[in-house]
Amino acid sequence: MDIHNGTLYWPTTTTPFKPQSTKERLDLYDVVIVGAGMSGSLTALALVEAGLSVAILDKRDMGSGSTSANTGLLQYSNDIMLYELIDQIGEKEAVRFYKLCYDAVDGIEKIVKRLQIDAEFIHRPSICYASNEKDVDKIKTEYATLKRYGFPCDYFEQDEIEKKFPFSKLGALVTFNDAEINPLKFVQGLLKEIESLGVHLFPYVDVQDVVTENDNLEIRTSGQSFYAQHIIYTTGYETTPVGKRIGADINRSYVFVSNPIKDLSDWYKKALIWETKRPYLYIRTTADGRIIVGGLDEDKPEAPFSDELILKRANNLLKQTKKLFPNYDLNIDYAYAASFGESIDNLPFIGEHPTKNNQYYLLGYGGNGTVYSMLGSIILRDLITGNRNEDAEIVQLHRKYGVT
Repeated sequence: MDIHNGTLYWPTTTTPFKPQSTKERLDLYDVVIVGAGMSGSLTALALVEAGLSVAILDKRDMGSGSTSANTGLLQYSNDIMLYELIDQIGEKEAVRFYKLCYDAVDGIEKIVKRLQIDAEFIHRPSICYASNEKDVDKIKTEYATLKRYGFPCDYFEQDEIEKKFPFSKLGALVTFNDAEINPLKFVQGLLKEIESLGVHLFPYVDVQDVVTENDNLEIRTSGQSFYAQHIIYTTGYETTPVGKRIGADINRSYVFVSNPIKDLSDWYKKALIWETKRPYLYIRTTADGRIIVGGLDEDKPEAPFSDELILKRANNLLKQTKKLFPNYDLNIDYAYAASFGESIDNLPFIGEHPTKNNQYYLLGYGGNGTVYSMLGSIILRDLITGNRNEDAEIVQLHRKYGVT
């Protein structure tokens, strides 16, 4: 599956990660992780620091999958608003899930600082503006709900938006303590750290099947088999070798990255920007003053091969961006399309397979993939080490739209 095509920006900001040649291979690992992206690297860190022996298998260069196309917005708000999620799963679990997302942003920052990863992590507010008049009440309701449960937020009327941005909207929800990150630098930093801690990294290994053998798992690959007590699938938007996602849609989105803009002073705190309509436009800045813009989601799973189509969609995004920031001299320096996953119930898939013992998943489907990776790594660490984690029930696979 082609999960991205076009010209990517993040790989130009760093050098490719090459693991040390792993000649050693354990006869039996505590955990084998399939996928060396955001979810896999964060989970490996949590597990190796808990004292477990871990190997990561990836069929590509490590970090070259969805991580390289990740736009790096870290937000505690979700594609489904809190008041909507309360209606869906109940007050206690919905509020707790939002709290997990809020804490996950903080958790990512702590890892960046503790491991001294140059990941360009910067706290930003987020602004979600009403795309039309009927959505004003929607974001006012969400503002009141977030405020009621203690989440840091504000509401901007039209005149306040006009003071803080070069555009006008009828109203906007503002959330605080969100962040931006260079996802590729972050994952590369994680991989270097976990390798130094003893995690074995195996690129270019394609997992084809997993079978139970004498209470352990035989992981059959394109090469030799690996053996483990537990396996975790952090395969992102690719088809998992075991299990079927019954509550997932794989779509594609388009992104362009602009030339560096010298003066962004009229952009309030370089806030992360998105909107209420679906599919939505999402915008952020970079450490070198570029603007990343994504949107125009399509109900097709694979990124298109056509450079002409990608550039056409990028120019459409450019036109929308120029309406918001008419004074910027914007050009397209990079443009690409990438696959992404959404779950029908707007929750990630995290936990043990309903019928296959010791086989786990961390699939961060939705607009908060990196945040889900962080919170999921903690849940899976607890499940595998035998510690009770009450939050696991919220995102478990054994639900109407889960994994079978």
